Amino acid sequence: MSSGGVPARSGLVKEQGLPTLLTSGEVAELLRTSRKAIYTMAERRRIPGVVRIGRRVLFSQDALLDWVRQKSEPSLEGR
Repeated sequence: MSSGGVPARSGLVKEQGLPTLLTSGEVAELLRTSRKAIYTMAERRRIPGVVRIGRRVLFSQDALLDWVRQKSEPSLEGR
């Protein structure tokens, strides 16, 4: 296991302790929601960084974390 409790996978672990590609379970845990909600968001194109490898759905850590940062920054609109 790498730091943060996420298993290390073949050198694809970034400095934050998260793999470069995240599973739906890891994304669900990060966003504090269910795997089903993550799959629904991916299907409706409401979450960035979706990577499909065959039938497998993974998520780009960089795209996801950038998206979360953008969502958490205060909007300049309405000022």
